[in-house]
Amino acid sequence: MTDQTAQPAAPNTAKIVIRDLSVAFAERGSGALLPVIDQISLSVADGEFICMVGPSGSGKTTLLRVLDGLQAPAGGSFVIRHDHADRPLTAMAFQGAAIFPWLTVLDNVGYGLRARNMPFVERNRIAREWIARVGLARFADAYPHELSGGMQQRVGLARAFASNPEVLLMDEPFGALDEQTRLILQELLLDLWQGSHTTILFVTHSIDEALTLGDKLIVLSARPARILSETAITFPRPRDVLTLRADPRFGELFGSVWSLLRSEVRSGT
Repeated sequence: MTDQTAQPAAPNTAKIVIRDLSVAFAERGSGALLPVIDQISLSVADGEFICMVGPSGSGKTTLLRVLDGLQAPAGGSFVIRHDHADRPLTAMAFQGAAIFPWLTVLDNVGYGLRARNMPFVERNRIAREWIARVGLARFADAYPHELSGGMQQRVGLARAFASNPEVLLMDEPFGALDEQTRLILQELLLDLWQGSHTTILFVTHSIDEALTLGDKLIVLSARPARILSETAITFPRPRDVLTLRADPRFGELFGSVWSLLRSEVRSGT
């Protein structure tokens, strides 16, 4: 039985509870079911920043799509607790900015607010606030083709946070960027998240990125995805990206995660 319904707030309960969740796709041609996710169970606390790593094609994106209501599971259940009726339950941030090329930065950032029928003056005020927070105030009236890739990704971040979701699902949002831009946007994301009380599930192929951003690191197996480990990331916040990577504990954690993941990556190729 699958429960995809957002639930009202209850004291001392997790924000997201996933129980024995499975997903399978029909294989083209034969129609046989191809298992993608195999009985994943996970509990996510309110306001927690969860990072997930795993081999390519292991079902990480599929899991986010299920939680966002875009993909039906084959079995198991999940519940996302809905605490604030005036806030959207989830929002999705994709690899690449995924912004509308025919809209200005201001209209892109305010798009979700417009979809909720927020009055023009209020949504523009909120959109401009978030545009300023991501350092693009001078580009509010620019179009995406006038921006660099990193700037476009900043627009995507501003749009995601402007909509004020309770849960933000992020699918490799920095995966297509160069390393320098990634570091800058990692710091920006941490700054935006601090104090927002937004729960984040963040998919990445980068162990470095996961250890820099997350409260907890989930390592998934090759397809069909199972949870191999859950590791608490205890570096204090706020975090400075470069200082953190100089910490010997960072290297130790990286090594232990990679030793677990290496055979799965090889088996998935």
